[in-house]
Amino acid sequence: MSESKGASTELDTLDSLSVDVLTDDVSDNYVSKTLFAVSEFSNVVLGGATVISGEALLCANLGFGLRLVSDRGGKRHTLLFDTGPEGAIFIRNCANLGIRLGDVEAIAVTHGHWDHMAALPMTIDTIIEQAGRVTVHVNPGMFNERAIRLSSGRIVPVANVPSPAELQQHGATVITTPPSG
Repeated sequence: MSESKGASTELDTLDSLSVDVLTDDVSDNYVSKTLFAVSEFSNVVLGGATVISGEALLCANLGFGLRLVSDRGGKRHTLLFDTGPEGAIFIRNCANLGIRLGDVEAIAVTHGHWDHMAALPMTIDTIIEQAGRVTVHVNPGMFNERAIRLSSGRIVPVANVPSPAELQQHGATVITTPPSG
């Protein structure tokens, strides 16, 4: 965004933006792909796989996680958009795609459901291990306790998401408020 004294109303034009799906609810290599989509098989081979096998492929998982890489004027930025529910699967998918998490500068978390952010602690650990530094952007309301009411009336608690203090203990800088304008 353009910097100004007040709230910014202009967006900067990027030279390029690539989006990689790192975890989602479905992974199916055999469905039709649009012409602009790249096959998972191609991506894991580019990531270093020499044989296609179950160990080389991605794991589908409830939730969501993306990597966005932007380029503008030769300056590159890498952002994660959510991380999904399980650190081991998120890290495995990144490794199988040849994605170096140490390049990640920031993580934006959409909302406080575990299927979008439970993998954050392990992801932050991996970023730090790869000599990276990361800022995690969250909103204060996403840390409320949650539960599901079954049709029987029984209330079942939903796992709490990692707190800002926990994310900081793993080495992240946590931003819980929007920038002031």
